[in-house]
Amino acid sequence: MPRQTVGDIDIHWERQGLGPRLLFISGTGADLRNKPGVFEGPYPKAFDVLAYDQRGLGQTSKPDAPYSMAQYGDDAAALMDALGWHDALVLGVSFGGMVAQELVLRHPGRVRRLVLACTSPGGAGGASYPFHQIGDMDRVARSRLLIPVSDTRRDAAWAAANPAEYEQWVAFGALDPFADEPGHAMGARRQLEARAHHDTWERLPQIACPVMIAAGAHDGVALPATQQAMAGRIPGAELRFFEGGHMFMIQDRAANAAIIDFLNS
Repeated sequence: MPRQTVGDIDIHWERQGLGPRLLFISGTGADLRNKPGVFEGPYPKAFDVLAYDQRGLGQTSKPDAPYSMAQYGDDAAALMDALGWHDALVLGVSFGGMVAQELVLRHPGRVRRLVLACTSPGGAGGASYPFHQIGDMDRVARSRLLIPVSDTRRDAAWAAANPAEYEQWVAFGALDPFADEPGHAMGARRQLEARAHHDTWERLPQIACPVMIAAGAHDGVALPATQQAMAGRIPGAELRFFEGGHMFMIQDRAANAAIIDFLNS
């Protein structure tokens, strides 16, 4: 099991594929043990992909102390240092996109090209859905609440018309196979606390590398208006909407192909 001591934590990381170096930064609550993940998708066929469990999550250390978004960005840069990656292409998804913003702003020479997928800048530019406010909810109730948020097409009328599919989504959203592990709930809560304070809005014009903002047209977590605001704030940013919600990367088959083309251009 590959682990790397980085500052005050041990980071669990995995690497697969051949091609240009791609750092994949995952979202809220992500755990590399949950499948399918980035290594089951098309990216290892095009890139040398490095992915890792973030501070407080999965098989990475979970210190019981406040986390910050700057710290998450520094964790990513320090892991790159430890593995001998001077720079890389970067794909940040949801919370991972927030971390990627901190990475490129705090360590600008490390990011060659950047994809910000279904994410937000915070501050005056708009924040993503406030997950920290519902972190203590029962998992099933939380899943039911978030279904129409994750994809705004899945409203009450859709649920009534598609009861079997709706219940499948409820079960999927409520699943947490590692919930009983020591430190799991605390680490997840610490991540959400850091996420609540994410704000790169005033610094976004400092981003100098090529940027693609990829988003779902029906995303109620990272709102379409927020994507437009962010694209207008980052010099030269390319904005692409795809047919889907917060999970557009698995809902619209065109999304990953467009992201790979951008990273390779």
